[in-house]
Amino acid sequence: MDCFYAAIEERENPALRGKPVGVGGRDRRGVLTTANYEARKFGCRSAMPVFKAFELCPQLVLVPVQFDLYRAVSSRIRAIFGRFTELIEPLSLDEAYLDVSHLQSSGAAIAREIRAQIFEETGLTASAGISSNKLIAKIASDWHKPNGQKQVAGEEIPAFMAALPVGRIWGVGQKMREKLSAIGIETCADLQQLDQIELSRRFGKWGVELWHLCRGIDDRGVTPDRTRKSVSSETTFSENIQELPALVPPMRVMLDGLIEDLAKAHPDRVIRSLVVKMKFADFHRTTAERAGHLVEPAVFEELLAEAWRRGNNRAVRLLGVGVRFEDPHESEQMEFFG
Repeated sequence: MDCFYAAIEERENPALRGKPVGVGGRDRRGVLTTANYEARKFGCRSAMPVFKAFELCPQLVLVPVQFDLYRAVSSRIRAIFGRFTELIEPLSLDEAYLDVSHLQSSGAAIAREIRAQIFEETGLTASAGISSNKLIAKIASDWHKPNGQKQVAGEEIPAFMAALPVGRIWGVGQKMREKLSAIGIETCADLQQLDQIELSRRFGKWGVELWHLCRGIDDRGVTPDRTRKSVSSETTFSENIQELPALVPPMRVMLDGLIEDLAKAHPDRVIRSLVVKMKFADFHRTTAERAGHLVEPAVFEELLAEAWRRGNNRAVRLLGVGVRFEDPHESEQMEFFG
């Protein structure tokens, strides 16, 4: 979906249209959950402190988050997906992978029809990427935003990937771009010149993954909903966070969403433990966990500090919060954040 939360707010209040709108933070000490395209022109972005957003865009209109409304709209959109395929893997309220390979119509035609039905029934625009794997579909979905779509056929993938800046690859943020640029790598074609041994020597396991990603290789299948073993929310920052206090506001926003999600979608599930996940600028990650049955912000702040200390002052590129559910049949080797 295109600026989902902000687009819903504009739909509900047409007077907001054409104005820079930020959704989130109750006051200047909060953070933005999202910003519409008008606000993004000024540099406003998700996870940005509200005071910073107002510095960049003094005319920003700040709108409080309405998770109940967003979830209701998301459910309507999910129902539209279900008319075409049962193979739906949701990533968030406004994003999902669909496997339509078993249908006779082309992927592009199906995407156009889904987007048309979404607009007709919700008044919102959606963008789509169509390809033979998740990696390419995800990249393509950003190609013609807003309200567009792009298809990359299998035979087009090598040329498509070769021309891409390395920053378009999933997981390659500012710090990694700088590291790659320092050794003369700007595009995926440049990156393809390094073999797996060299990439592994320079970047460890992430280097081996980069070898596959820069070639458009992704073997993951679309995984439909199953019984949830956990619920989580995470944010990848557009700029790495350097200090622990700066992580607290975005964590509080994620906790608000987590609490709403648990109350609405999982009211009968028993929580087993609370979890904070952190990924650092060098892509090392850590997970701090504590037994507990209630989502207590104070406990999450303690877990946040614990995870931060493990990083030895490394900058943070991703933060996640979540809970694991009680399940007598689950494996103790369960992976929380896949």
